Amino acid sequence: MRQISLVLFALLNCYGLLSCKSGNPEKVSDGNDQNLTLDKKWAKSFIDSINAKFSEQIALGDSTALASHYWPDAELLLDNSEVVKGKDILNALGGAIRMGVREMTFSTTDITGTSTFIIETGNYQMKDGSKSLLDRGKYVVVWENRNGEWKLYRDIGSTSMPAAAIGMTKH
Repeated sequence: MRQISLVLFALLNCYGLLSCKSGNPEKVSDGNDQNLTLDKKWAKSFIDSINAKFSEQIALGDSTALASHYWPDAELLLDNSEVVKGKDILNALGGAIRMGVREMTFSTTDITGTSTFIIETGNYQMKDGSKSLLDRGKYVVVWENRNGEWKLYRDIGSTSMPAAAIGMTKH
């Protein structure tokens, strides 16, 4: 049961894996603009598009596509586990998909940051193929812009369900 929980937490945190080019020259970092303010309207649009892409890739079971959106030095910081880094992120995502996660939904509650970093806070739900609730909780995702490309730098997630209930709740 504990192993299932860890895999589910890893999947939650991978939601931030997806990245895209901003297409907005104001968002390109040259390393000297860390104090520029964040365009929150753009950031909300970016986050919404990532959430949609992430949900699609979860439904397809494509852990490789999901993992490709982490920076090489990214870290998953999950409940009851050591830090997951680099190539181990792909294994964690694949494990969550093999354990039956087929749907994830996200509700962003706050976005803040600069033109180099976006900090997103929100809530998540994970379901299996029959739409049964596997887990729900909260997350903090730190996105980093490197030369105009946004990818996940740090990913922190925490369940809101009692340990015994993870993976057992049916709705």
